[in-house]
Amino acid sequence: MPGSVLILGGRSDIGLATAHVFAAAGHNIQLAARHAQTLSAEQTDLAVRYGVNVDLVEFDALDTAHHEAFAKALPVLPDIVICAVGVLGNQAADEKNLSSAIQVMRSNYEGPAAILSVFADLFEARGSGTIVGISSVAGDRGRATNYIYGSAKAGFTAFLSGLRNRLARKGVHVLTVLPGFVATRMTEQLDLPKALTAEPKEVALAIERAVKGKRNTIYVRPVWALIMLIIRSIPEAIFKRLRL
Repeated sequence: MPGSVLILGGRSDIGLATAHVFAAAGHNIQLAARHAQTLSAEQTDLAVRYGVNVDLVEFDALDTAHHEAFAKALPVLPDIVICAVGVLGNQAADEKNLSSAIQVMRSNYEGPAAILSVFADLFEARGSGTIVGISSVAGDRGRATNYIYGSAKAGFTAFLSGLRNRLARKGVHVLTVLPGFVATRMTEQLDLPKALTAEPKEVALAIERAVKGKRNTIYVRPVWALIMLIIRSIPEAIFKRLRL
C-alpha cells in the first residue's frame, strides 16, 4: 500500500524526479528544503498530476540542532525518507579555502547523517520504515580530483552501512544509492561522458525498484560497480601516481 514519502533535498533535480516517481505510484509526498514555500509550483504540479497530498516543509540539513524538532513537527511520520541532500563543491578552490571545504563535508556527511539518525530512532521505535541515502561512487576511493567531496561521501556510505546493520532486525530497511555521474544543475559545468551519465529520472526509478526489492546497496548503472572495483584494486604505489 502506498504511504508517505519524505524527500530531504526536495529542490534538487534528483529529489524532484524521485517525488514524481513515488507520487505516480500513489505515495503522498513531503518535500523538505530551504525556502520550501518557493516550491509551490512543484507542489501543485505533483498534487494535480497524480492526485496525492503534497506538503512543503522547511528544512536546513546543516541546522542539526533543530533536526529532532523538524521531524516531530512533520504533518505525518513518513513511511519512507529519502535523503538527496548534498553539494559537489569545487575541489581546486576548496583545497585553498577551509571554510568552503568544511561546508562540503558538512553538507554531504554531517547534515545527512544527523537527520537520518533522528529518523532511525523514530522508525526503530515504530518498528517499520525505509531510509534511503544517496551517496556517491566518489566515496569508494579517495582521488585527487574530488577527495573533499569523496571523503564526505565515504563517511556517509559507511554511516548507512552501520545503520543498516543496526536496524536489520528492527523492521527498518536502509538503502544506499550510488548514482555515478548524473546530469543535474550541480554537474552542468562538468564535461561528463554520456555513456556513464544517468538522468535524474533514471536515478529515481532505480530508487523505487530498490525500495520495493529491499535492496541494500545499488549502483544506478551497474557498470559503475565494475569501474569502482577496478579503481579500488589499483595498488597504492601505482594509484598515487595517477590523476583520476
